[in-house]
Amino acid sequence: MEIVLVTTVIASLFLVIAAAEPLAARLRLPFSVILAVLGILIGTGAIFFLRTELTDALDPVAEALVGLPIRSNVFLYVFLPTLLFQATLGMNLRRMLDDWVPILVLSVVAVVVATLSVGYALSWVSALPLAACLLIGAIVSTTDPSAVVSIFRSISAPRRLARIIEGESLLNDAAAIALFGLFMGFVMLGNPDPDLGEALARFPLLVVGGAFTGWLAARIAVWFMALFRRHELAQISISVALPYLAYITAEQSIGASGVISVVAAGVTLNLIGPGRLPPQAWANLRELWGVLAHWAGALIFILAALLIPRLLEEVRIEDFALVGVVILAAIAARAVILFGLLPFLTMLTLSPAVERPYRVAILWGGLRGAVTLALALAVTESFRVPDGIQRVVGILATGFTLFTLIVQGTTLRWVIARLGLDRLSPIDEALSRQVVAVALQTVREDVARTTENYELSHDTVRSEAKRFGQRLDAAVKAAEESADILDRDRITLGLIALAGQERDTILARVRERTISARMAEQVLTVADRLIEGTRSGGRSGYQRAARRSVAYGRVFRAAVRLHSRLGLSEPLARMTADRFELLLSHRLILRDLGSFINGRIRRIHGRRVADLLRELLTRRIEMVETSLDGLRLQYPGYAEKLERRFIRRTALRLEEREYTAMREDGLIGAEVYTALMQDLDARRAAAEDRPRLDIALQRVELVRQFPVFADLDETALKRLGRVLKTRYINAGEVIFAKESTAKSVFFIASGAVELETAGQTWRLGRGEMFGQMSILMNKVRRAEARALVPSTLLVLDEARFRRLLKRSTALQDAVRASAHKRGIEPDELFSA
Repeated sequence: MEIVLVTTVIASLFLVIAAAEPLAARLRLPFSVILAVLGILIGTGAIFFLRTELTDALDPVAEALVGLPIRSNVFLYVFLPTLLFQATLGMNLRRMLDDWVPILVLSVVAVVVATLSVGYALSWVSALPLAACLLIGAIVSTTDPSAVVSIFRSISAPRRLARIIEGESLLNDAAAIALFGLFMGFVMLGNPDPDLGEALARFPLLVVGGAFTGWLAARIAVWFMALFRRHELAQISISVALPYLAYITAEQSIGASGVISVVAAGVTLNLIGPGRLPPQAWANLRELWGVLAHWAGALIFILAALLIPRLLEEVRIEDFALVGVVILAAIAARAVILFGLLPFLTMLTLSPAVERPYRVAILWGGLRGAVTLALALAVTESFRVPDGIQRVVGILATGFTLFTLIVQGTTLRWVIARLGLDRLSPIDEALSRQVVAVALQTVREDVARTTENYELSHDTVRSEAKRFGQRLDAAVKAAEESADILDRDRITLGLIALAGQERDTILARVRERTISARMAEQVLTVADRLIEGTRSGGRSGYQRAARRSVAYGRVFRAAVRLHSRLGLSEPLARMTADRFELLLSHRLILRDLGSFINGRIRRIHGRRVADLLRELLTRRIEMVETSLDGLRLQYPGYAEKLERRFIRRTALRLEEREYTAMREDGLIGAEVYTALMQDLDARRAAAEDRPRLDIALQRVELVRQFPVFADLDETALKRLGRVLKTRYINAGEVIFAKESTAKSVFFIASGAVELETAGQTWRLGRGEMFGQMSILMNKVRRAEARALVPSTLLVLDEARFRRLLKRSTALQDAVRASAHKRGIEPDELFSA
């Protein structure tokens, strides 16, 4: 086929893609449904004009469409990696890690259940070999969540729910395609009844090999991107090569799953890319991949749909019955997951509670699309697959896809409306009336000032003011009628708005570059957790999310264990530096929220709610300050370096704004502006580098600050710094319980600890020690120690403590003072 004709056809398909989006919005149908329908119409029209005798004027165009060099390899090696890679780049992986259990269980179990359900149902009602039936089950187990997720976002469904659906679908596709490759091999080898145990045993090897290949490829790609830090186009070009090379290497060289490799490469780049690439380069990279994925998804739908008429040419009456079996088995398998497994995970507190209407919507919104059609085409074009199996696979996969798109896709919004998911709750309805009233009052004041500034005619102003006043009166009346919102609900709504404002402030700071791209995802994750915690648990949910934002997580504790047991300090140093920067970013953001509470929150929800929100905000600021103070004490001087870095970055942003303003005002020319910006970019690149944290050096400085070690010389301090173990404790966590064996003494580096014994409590702060009484008296613990705030403790074992006590006068004096405070005779301690 001539290249000119092929180019013309493909360019015309892009026009179809452009027309499909506004058409889908106008008809209120999923974009994928419109693309599929247009593709089928174009393909049917091409076949019609080729075979009709009415005219032959359109034969060249029809031949070009029918004869397009579309092969399954184009879908598998070009389009599929593009879709999967962009999906991983577009996801908030840090938030998905919070829900990794339901995402992983739902995706893997859903694929296995759907594959087995469809496969065995077909084997019972048809003469197809089991391997071919399981192959069909793997093909139709992939899902396209775009339609249901877009509708969920438009009706303000829980974000966590949409995130779980997206994550489940991504891993669902990866697992399904891995199983497809497995059963495709059995079919091509002529093994009609494969051993399921052997097949499933090979599945983890496909996954692990693909994941390692993708991770390694992404690490190498990021290393090269960091070398080309000042060359944005080079960085983006490397990212374009990454998914395809990862896919081909895994499939052709290692024999692992190329799909898993692409997903692993995307996840790795998503996690480490923002910290290694300049913010603008990372933003442009994601935008480019968004466009590529949009084109790839649209083209795969249209090109696959063009082939549907040919796939259905050989359809028989009995094939319709088999399509019905596939539909029923697939829906039943999905229902088992949504109404059986998901509630079970909720009961185990591993998954959020999903209300029944949302589960019904997810069940009906399980559309199949591009991936299913691409896998079916791969079977129909393989010469190693028997012709009879090729025909049935193509017809069943195509028929099932058409059912989900045309029947489920076109009725999804109607189903959601019938379930009542498109209506505001009574509280949101009442709030919206009050928001409108407050907003219109503000608008009236602003319009009055504008009309005065422009000296408009009084008659026109009076006429428009009267119309606006009528609308304002109606809004105020409606707001007064709905003034019965409970204070508890107002507090919840106010906290959601406050967390939303926090998120907007973070984004503004990221654009201004006062918050680094490395920290952007983490602080945005905290804001998202605040929103979701408040939606699910009200004020207590907000407070839990706030405490979690300053708590020591499992990954941080793992880094501590690596440092203390294996001497690997790099992970702990990096995570401690991240914690420093994260807390500084939080403090910067939280101090900007007070004006929002005094302004909009107070006008909408009243003074009492605003005062309570201000109190909660003050507590959050205090928690952040306490955690920062603890880090400052542990690592003196490092916080100052980070603050200096923040000042330099702020100065650079202001300097850039001045240069831009001068350029726009015509005070400097393009050449001068370019030279100034090049110099500015060089200084900004230097300011982006975060100072290195040396944990070993900082440990000696920390030990030196304790008064009980004041009489130790430098050599003894260094030796003590090496043997002291660091323990990070979250607020409310028990350090040791009553009746436990005393083995260690604890020194408070930061935070506060409460000791409780015999109905009495003592509160200890920085620089104090505890746990020594039980050791010196040779008794079990009589007290319970609990952290009041996130605290850092230095731990010394019993033997080293006794040796240190013998030679340190300052430590002996501290033990005596502590004994006096608790009513214990000091001589009893030293004689024991």
